[in-house]
Amino acid sequence: MPRIAVIGAGAAGCFCTAELRRLRPEAAVDVYEAGPKPLAKVAITGGGRCNLTNSFQGIRSLAEAYPRGERLMKRLLKVFSQEDACRWFEAAGVPLVLQEDHCVFPRSQDAMDIVRALLRKMDGAHLHLHTPVRSVMSGLSGHLEVDGIPYDAVVVTTGGAPKGLPLMEGLDLEWVPTVPSLFTFTIQDPGLRALMGLVTEASVSLPGTAFKAEGPLLITDWGLSGPAVLKLSSYAARHLAECGYKAPLCVNWTGLREEEIRENLRSIAKTHPQKQVSNTPPEGLQARLWSYLMGKSGIRADIRWAELGLKGLNRLVATLTQDSYSIAGKTRFREEFVTAGGVALSNLDPATLQCRKYPGLFFAGEVLDIDAITGGFNLQAAWTTGYVAAHAIAAL
Repeated sequence: MPRIAVIGAGAAGCFCTAELRRLRPEAAVDVYEAGPKPLAKVAITGGGRCNLTNSFQGIRSLAEAYPRGERLMKRLLKVFSQEDACRWFEAAGVPLVLQEDHCVFPRSQDAMDIVRALLRKMDGAHLHLHTPVRSVMSGLSGHLEVDGIPYDAVVVTTGGAPKGLPLMEGLDLEWVPTVPSLFTFTIQDPGLRALMGLVTEASVSLPGTAFKAEGPLLITDWGLSGPAVLKLSSYAARHLAECGYKAPLCVNWTGLREEEIRENLRSIAKTHPQKQVSNTPPEGLQARLWSYLMGKSGIRADIRWAELGLKGLNRLVATLTQDSYSIAGKTRFREEFVTAGGVALSNLDPATLQCRKYPGLFFAGEVLDIDAITGGFNLQAAWTTGYVAAHAIAAL
């Protein structure tokens, strides 16, 4: 009877186990989890609703969703796609709903439905909680050993590893240093932070680099958050780490080009020359934000459009399209945490996720040098890599 060890009871580990139980019900599968319960992160992701995947309809290039690992994900998604994931969970008894932002959630909006479905499908596996694995070694007999216990196959699904992966120190593997991804920005600007709770469509960028993102931008009591910032933090994860999370930030509050917003303001001035500038913000810009941006531009609150002049117009355009701030640090995004880096993909057979140097050793999930922006893409990577590893093991 084949013996299989799965190290880590997160999304990838549990999905891989569920597939192993379906494909090889006669196998003895041991799942090792250092924490007190399986799927702890899945239970809280998406604010407890579990954004389990994405339709990918808003993605023009896969690199937009996967800043690292997009080439491997392009290959693996042909094996187990987002549509396959949706069918899998619905067949497991979890009706799903697709939102307008392309994110997929359980219809119940309860992450525990995903947790319970996975645990049902894992039935028959041996789940060892409070059991951290200290070492994975290649034994003299050719078997892999987990803390001295021999196994025919081992799947490492330990998730992000900010401090590295000590349990693999006895193996010769290439490791990409990990850095945080998906975080919000601390901005030390009292005027901006006074607008906490305000959400607007915007684009954000890091001057002097090619890093840029767009989408809803949320002003918080510590600075800036929302999808635009989270995407930028993912794209620029390594750059920001090298900068010590202190860098200039440029905000385009309208998402429009300079010529477009200039023409927009000229049109307002022509149509409403005697109205106060403060009472006629550009379309889509909230009154509180418009007032704040006028102040940053040095424009009086009582000035009329006919009095604004070319210099005043230029200052408004500059503030709307190139508003400058200083990132003073990073803030963790709710309870979610993603790392960029991990086991280098060069270690693996891309078709099976089996280690080239150590037959029978597989990797899946965030422990790999694959990470994504927010929106269900990281969980899709967990389902896909877990599926591929399970099917490769079943074929041994």
